Order: sequence, then structure tokens, then C-alpha cells
Amino acid sequence: MIRQLVFPVHRTVPWAAIGAAGAAGLLLAALTRTGETAERLSLYLLRAAILAFAVGLAFLLDDPARHTTSTVPTPRPVRIALRTALVVPAAAAWWTVALLLVPPDARPPVGDLTLEAGAALVLAVAAAAAAMRFSEVTRPGLPVTGGLLTTAVLAMLFWPGRWALFVPVEDERWAAAHERWAVVLGGAVLLGAVCAVEPLGRRVRR
Repeated sequence: MIRQLVFPVHRTVPWAAIGAAGAAGLLLAALTRTGETAERLSLYLLRAAILAFAVGLAFLLDDPARHTTSTVPTPRPVRIALRTALVVPAAAAWWTVALLLVPPDARPPVGDLTLEAGAALVLAVAAAAAAMRFSEVTRPGLPVTGGLLTTAVLAMLFWPGRWALFVPVEDERWAAAHERWAVVLGGAVLLGAVCAVEPLGRRVRR
């Protein structure tokens, strides 16, 4: 069944939106090569690139035919998992290219920053799944994008320092911040798994 679904699901993935967001993210990463000042800002440019790609992934679950496909035999968790699985290789390739665009001597710790990227990207997809579970929207991408951008700005401006997430490499809170990023990643995975299931009321009506 999964093999039969791959090509139909592949055609429904919004590759244009994801590709445009990925291109914007790579452009931001490439700015680290434009001068000494940009190299010093490499961490912030990579974080901006992650946010740009996360915005694109927020559109992953957009499905104008959502209400007509709710009665198909294939459960919604399977369809969401398949969409996500199709995007994972592209996301991994994108992140690899983004890191390689940064000069080696200006590149932040790869493992820790990959944790940040994974948490942000999974959170974007999980937020889209939550929007679908708790509403009747067929295109959750746009409202989720607004929520992601607003949350990122507010977190950078008002998040308590003792729980800081966005810290520079030389900050003594770097290790603790990435322990919190691991919690964010785990929470995002759990949220996505819970919200991928169609609510019982809709299943009964179907």
C-alpha cells in the first residue's frame, strides 16, 4: 500500500513553497562568505536560514482536498508520515549544503546547531499538524508561518535568560541551552505524533 501511495502523495507535497524557502535559507547561509563581518555573524545567519526553511515546511501538510480525502481507507497518520518521509532526504541535503556554505573557520558547532535545526523543522510540521487537528483548515501553512515568525521574534526578545535558547557559542550557557533544545525537539515529536491522529468525532462522522 505504501508503495502505491508514494507517487500520489509526492505530487501533493508543496515542493514549490519548500524549494523557495530552502533557496532563501541557502542565500542567507551564503552571506557568511561575503566578508569578515558576515563570518562573525555566521551563527545568526544560519539560524535565520533554519527559520526560513522551517517556514517552508509549515506548508507541508497543506491539502485543498483534505475534506474529500478524509474518508479514504488510508489513515491520516500514514499520509502525514509519508509526506514527512518524502521531505526528510531533501531537508538533510539542504542542511548539509547550508553548513558547507559557511567557511570552516566560521562554522558554529555542527552537532549543536543541527539539534537546533531539527527542533525548529520538526516544530514547524508539528504545528501544522496541530492546526489541522484542532480546526477545519485545509491550508494550515500560512497561519502556522505567522505563528512561527512571531514566536521566534518574541523568544529572542523576551525569553527568560535563565532558560535561554538563542545564545552565542562563547556563552557559558551554550551547553545548557542545547539541553533545552533537545527538550523542544522531543516535545515537537510528541506533539506531531498526537496531532497526526484524526479526532474521534470526525472518525465517527465519517
